[in-house]
Amino acid sequence: MAAKKGKKAPGDKAKGGGAGRAPGLGRVNGHYQENGMETLFEVVKMGKSATQSVVDDWIEAYKHDRDHALLDLINFFIQCSGCKGAVSGEMFRHMQNSEIIRKMTEEFDEDGGDYPFTMAGPQWKKFRINFCDFIAVLVRQCQYSIIYDEYMMDTVISLLTGLSDSQVRAFRHTSTLAAMKLMTALVNVALNLSINMDNTQRQYEAERNKVLAKRANDRLENLLQKRKELQENQDEIENMMNAIFKGVFVHRYRDAIAEIRAICIEEIGMWMKLYSDAFLNDSYLKYVGWTMHDKQGEVRLKCLGALQGLFHSRELGARLELFTSRFKDRIVSMTLDKEYDVAVQAIKLLTLVLQSSDEILTAEDCESVYHLVYSAHRPIAVSAGEFLFKKLFSHRGPEEEGLPRRGRQSLNGSLIKTTVFFYLESELHEHGAYLVDSLWDCGSELLKDWESMISLLLDEPVSGEEALTDRQETALVEIMLCAIRQACECHPPVGRGTGKRVLSAKEKKTQLDDRTRITEMFAVALPLLLAKYCVDIDKVTNLLQIPKYFDLDIYTTGRLEKHLDALLRQIWEVQDKHTDTEVLEASSTTYHSLCNEEFTIFNRVDIARSQLLDELVDKFNTLLEDFLQEVGASGCFFDAHDLSKWDLFTSNYKLLNTGLQNGDMPEQIVIHAMQCTHYIILWHLAKVSDGSSLKGDMVTLRKQMRAFCLMCQRYLNSINNAVKEQAFTILCDLLLIFSHQMMSSGREQLEPLVYTPDSSLQAELLNFILDQVFIDQDEDNNSTGQSLSPLCQTTYYNDYGDIIKETLSKTRQIDKVQCAKTLVLSLQMLFNDMLSELGFNVDRSTSAFCGIKELSRRFSLTFGLDQMKTREAIAMLHKDGIEFAFKEPSPQGQGSPPLNLAFLDILSEFSSKLIHQDKRTVHKYLERFMTVQMALQRDDCWLPLISYRNSLQVGGDDDTMSVISGISSRGSTRSKKSKSATASKRKLPEAEENSCSSSDAVWMNREQNMQTPVMMHSPHLTSTVLRDPKKMRQEDSFMLNTEHCTHSTQVTWMLTQRQQVEARQQQERVSMHYAKMRNHIRRGSGLMEDDEEPIVEDVMMSSEDRLEDINEDMNFETMDIDLPASKNRRERSELKPDYFDPSSIMDDSVRIINFLQCCFTYLLLFLCNRSM
Repeated sequence: MAAKKGKKAPGDKAKGGGAGRAPGLGRVNGHYQENGMETLFEVVKMGKSATQSVVDDWIEAYKHDRDHALLDLINFFIQCSGCKGAVSGEMFRHMQNSEIIRKMTEEFDEDGGDYPFTMAGPQWKKFRINFCDFIAVLVRQCQYSIIYDEYMMDTVISLLTGLSDSQVRAFRHTSTLAAMKLMTALVNVALNLSINMDNTQRQYEAERNKVLAKRANDRLENLLQKRKELQENQDEIENMMNAIFKGVFVHRYRDAIAEIRAICIEEIGMWMKLYSDAFLNDSYLKYVGWTMHDKQGEVRLKCLGALQGLFHSRELGARLELFTSRFKDRIVSMTLDKEYDVAVQAIKLLTLVLQSSDEILTAEDCESVYHLVYSAHRPIAVSAGEFLFKKLFSHRGPEEEGLPRRGRQSLNGSLIKTTVFFYLESELHEHGAYLVDSLWDCGSELLKDWESMISLLLDEPVSGEEALTDRQETALVEIMLCAIRQACECHPPVGRGTGKRVLSAKEKKTQLDDRTRITEMFAVALPLLLAKYCVDIDKVTNLLQIPKYFDLDIYTTGRLEKHLDALLRQIWEVQDKHTDTEVLEASSTTYHSLCNEEFTIFNRVDIARSQLLDELVDKFNTLLEDFLQEVGASGCFFDAHDLSKWDLFTSNYKLLNTGLQNGDMPEQIVIHAMQCTHYIILWHLAKVSDGSSLKGDMVTLRKQMRAFCLMCQRYLNSINNAVKEQAFTILCDLLLIFSHQMMSSGREQLEPLVYTPDSSLQAELLNFILDQVFIDQDEDNNSTGQSLSPLCQTTYYNDYGDIIKETLSKTRQIDKVQCAKTLVLSLQMLFNDMLSELGFNVDRSTSAFCGIKELSRRFSLTFGLDQMKTREAIAMLHKDGIEFAFKEPSPQGQGSPPLNLAFLDILSEFSSKLIHQDKRTVHKYLERFMTVQMALQRDDCWLPLISYRNSLQVGGDDDTMSVISGISSRGSTRSKKSKSATASKRKLPEAEENSCSSSDAVWMNREQNMQTPVMMHSPHLTSTVLRDPKKMRQEDSFMLNTEHCTHSTQVTWMLTQRQQVEARQQQERVSMHYAKMRNHIRRGSGLMEDDEEPIVEDVMMSSEDRLEDINEDMNFETMDIDLPASKNRRERSELKPDYFDPSSIMDDSVRIINFLQCCFTYLLLFLCNRSM
């Protein structure tokens, strides 16, 4: 075939219009003008004229001027691609197809991306249909003459082949669709030619076989000539088809665009179906087989559709054996395709394959489809159900023809057995409703044969027949119930439908008829079935659900009251024999369905129900009284006797779990069960501790203890206060018993039993304390004190007396630093509350601020007299307080004091507890946060900073130093005592003083040149409880290294150090003497000391004044900070320089400390609010 279009004679220049054009149509530079005139593209797009008439008009124009008509057809394809350009007559006459396509590509506007075949809307959808019809009708109308002129078809095929190879998607898509539809039309022409050739050949054979006298030679010659012409036309059509197939299809069936690939596969399926003699062979089938592996579901779907069209015909299906054997595995795997539509079509294709031949699919292939009847996607399940029905139920042998329609011996009876066998073999016994729904569309007649189902359950098998087993009968009852539900509800089971659909009138009538049949049959059969299977839980549970689908009017209209009485008697017997929850709930549901006041049977059912409930209530009251007595007795014996060998933990745990699930168990039962379970665990622990238990007892005890703790934690949310208090008390006892202390005294083997509460349990206990204890109440506090006592036992003022007192004592014994951090955290929380109430401008004369400051003064008294024992805690307290004060910048901008600066006034109450060396260190730490401008400020808003700095001056004696003068409020009395003391002081040599002063000067210059941050991070107030020591921020070292002194200065420093130790010993002797003089006053060493009671305030104040007088003899300014060995309970050899780093003070009890810190903080805030 010529790849180049034919040329027109030079003198043939008709200016007439093309097909479908009005008389005034003209072109300017090859573009159409739309002054009331329509192009071929517009005519097809609008669809106002019939396609047949449009084609006829074009053919007439082609006969008149074939170049202009063909030019209209070419521009039609160009415009269908969305190109705004057009091919002019000059271009058509002098340019090759490749040049025309290149020119159109240059004029194509690809910015929008949309073209007619990708645009949405009904208009463009109709346009696609009209486009395909136009090509089909055009070829059909030209099949007798024009397509054989070697001009039109050559030109069109050449153009479409070139456009299909374009880089422009719109050209490629449009031309491929046009070429494939053109190919399909040519296939129809070739098929007609083949039929005509066969008819001509038969006519020729018939005429030639006539006797010589009757033979018409002219007719033979005409037939031969006709057959020759048909053969030539057939060859011409085959050449055209080969050109399209090789020039377009072979390249486009693997195009990058899925829609183009889908067009190719869809059309080749049509070719094989229409002209199977030419196309139904391996040369063409291979393209469909290969494309079944396409990545796009749209293309795979077209492949399956093409094959379904072939397998619908048994004759064509028989010719696909080789293809099926080659690609069968791929088709079977496509039943699990991720695209649901593809999977559905794959199952339908296998059903057609099954119809064509039973031997193609193996048992494994069928089983891969069988299980899809349980799919949640209903179309897949229905398709799989149809496949299953065709495979198992559609084949009838000759011996089955004479069987009855209904009953045990009927054909349906055999098929129902087959259904039961399949259901059991699938091992999905909880999905009977899914199986019934899958088979409903194709096998509803079988599933509605309830008469045969009842016969299989009640009738005895005949001789030679194998009876159903118990398992098979259970499956049959479930399938029967599911079929009844499907017939009465008319909607798929849960998970397969989006909602109830509206039933048609025919479906509603069918539903009513089915419900009537169900009631008439099962009103008689159900009492018999319940009597036969009364003791079987599964069968009875399903059978008792049938009455809710009854039409209860039929009991009266059908005179079936005696069967109703029989049903009520059987329900009575069922509930009397069973204790299973499912059976009892099913019985209750049946009574609810039957007790409907709208029906006349209500009185009869209501009497039976009342009699049943009276009997149940009497039994309940009797059993409850006996049970309470037995539980109380067992609890008393558990307290003093080991009853663990009876393994009562499981029973008690089950009882507690039932109480949680139902929520209505009496509190006496729950409390007694908790106590018994608690004693069981304690007796078990005693055995394990003594070593008399077996090897696995420790593992069992660990599991039981943790399970019981979780159960008690769940009971903390109970609505009953007595139950909550009991659960709280037991939890606290268990946490105390199974803490790390249980490994002491050589019992390291008990380490697996150690139980550390997680964050959720800590939060639950804390919430209980906050809700039940720390509340304002006028009644007696004994109950709240009893609730608080267990918590204090597990962890470690006035309203709860000794409990809180002991808690604070245990707290500081565990960790003084954490206790100090808790105190300052409480003050910070109160300070934040005050800011939220009073605003940012803090008035230090308000009662709220004065109350917080008074509280801080009282907190400072709890640190006792021995400053060395509390040195680390006090330093940490000041560090946290300084960071908090500078944490938030001023909301008023730069130049204003930080938001929390007034907190330094509160913090100054603790300055007196710092030893002189640490005051300088704290002062230097304070200067880290200060800027030069802050140090020069003297406004009233900066008084807290000035006051706090003065309280840290090494020369100052306490925190009561005057803000203005810097002189202590007690300076007048102290100055008298200091005169004589000063004279006896020993001073360092001048060299050392000069060295130290120069060192301080260097440090000050360095600090002034350093860019000091305005604020430092401090821990969030709400994160103290759950803070992980491994994740805590590594703070910069609080202690500052001083400059090195010369060798001579170090010698002098050693002498001074010895003098200081002697002075300290003198101080201790004076303190002891002073304590003996005040022995008539009962006091302790303070809460921050180890084992003594809190000191009395007046004693603290007087003793403090006394110690200040003693300390006058000590010179603490003769050296840089030297930290002696700490004498606290940790027995540290020295105070670490990073003791302001939180990670350095965490020990193994950090979780308990964190939990205590939160409890203690809430306690302090609560007591402070009560006192304020």
